[in-house]
Amino acid sequence: MAIRDKIRILILDDEKQFTEELSGFFLGSDYESYEANTAEEGRKILNDNKIDLLILDVRLPNANGLDILEEVKIQYPAIEVIIISAHGDMDTVIKAIRLGAFDYLRKPFRYIDIQIAIERTQKYLQLHRKLKQMEERNSLISKTLEEKIDRQFIGISSQLLEVFEQAVTAANYPDANVLITGESGTGKENIARIIHYSSRRKDHFFCAVNSSAITESLLESEFFGHKKGSFTGAFTDRMGFFEVSNGGTLFLDEIADMPISLQAKILRATEEKVITRVGDTNHIYTDFRIISATNHDIDRSVEKKKFRLDLLHRLNTLHIHIPALRERPEDIKPLLLHFVDFYSAKFNKPRINVSQGVFNELQKYDFPGNVRELRNMVERAMILCRTNVLGMNDFPVNKHEVSAKEDNTESVNLKIIEIRAIRQALQSAKFNQQIAADALGIHRDALSRKMKKYKITLKKNEE
Repeated sequence: MAIRDKIRILILDDEKQFTEELSGFFLGSDYESYEANTAEEGRKILNDNKIDLLILDVRLPNANGLDILEEVKIQYPAIEVIIISAHGDMDTVIKAIRLGAFDYLRKPFRYIDIQIAIERTQKYLQLHRKLKQMEERNSLISKTLEEKIDRQFIGISSQLLEVFEQAVTAANYPDANVLITGESGTGKENIARIIHYSSRRKDHFFCAVNSSAITESLLESEFFGHKKGSFTGAFTDRMGFFEVSNGGTLFLDEIADMPISLQAKILRATEEKVITRVGDTNHIYTDFRIISATNHDIDRSVEKKKFRLDLLHRLNTLHIHIPALRERPEDIKPLLLHFVDFYSAKFNKPRINVSQGVFNELQKYDFPGNVRELRNMVERAMILCRTNVLGMNDFPVNKHEVSAKEDNTESVNLKIIEIRAIRQALQSAKFNQQIAADALGIHRDALSRKMKKYKITLKKNEE
């Protein structure tokens, strides 16, 4: 991207170390950053340069960040503003949004959080589309897909190969909604990206949304967008997630945590593919596909009336379950070797080998954090290692958890307990699914999904 096409960012914060570190993070990226530690310095930079985005601290020496926000939105209404603070409360958040702030982040935050916030701004989306048009057709997308499969989809187990086959099938039906389930750290978003970039929607936007991270007061505006002047602080028209995802994919992570008040509106938009911005009367058609993910038992959420059954039916056209890493220990070795190679290149270290004892011991570990935990383990080991061979001492795992897995039996395996309970209920009910579901205290649809998930196909003559 040429310099003139870079997003110009002003970081206005009283902590010089913070502005320098954040500016360093932007170095070499698609952003051109400016630093200011006082309101006076910030005003001068705004006056002398065409700034696209302002990252603004609420507390400044001799100035209030919210006053600066109001001033900027009046003088430079096209500038997007992200408010940051270590002392924010909900009243401050609401006031900042009403004054026109695009987003609000509380310190300390990860740099990836600010990256995600920037990528949601209209300015970024405009440049993203412009860049995409300049690239040779599919070249950028093909590279992205290749990287995602290579870096994240590693394994040799039959379970993982089945997940991949299901993802390919889902990609071939680009209008079908997909529900991805699995524990935290199993790679649900990676599978969603593989589905998107393998489908005919690959040339359009992949919009990832954390369903539990949006404050309830902003839900409608975030998903449906708003019209200029629709509420205090709405200085410009703004697209919501549904419009941004037109032609592409809307990925709803942590879908089970979505407030119940929003679910009916999400259902209607999903069924009709027509939305209306807040404060507007015009209907907007948008062609999106929803891929959702959760690490919760969504059937239980339905039973507790925390999630709408009709919305689940709409989102669950295709269901992909990613098994936990402890359920496919044969994938630990290829994953570990891949991460070792990856961090060897990243940290510019010579070839590092792994002792066989590491593989043997880690296969006994439960990995509650799944693939993400293994990756973090390898990264830490690669940073701290002083030899060219990694041993078990480089992977400090909880020995109690390792031994607990060795001593584990089927009687304490929750998955096996659930399968056994379903089988027994079906047998006791003479394979009447409604009676069996009533005995288990769950909805019949939930029983059907669990039978499909665990591949339970009992016949009356089975014992």
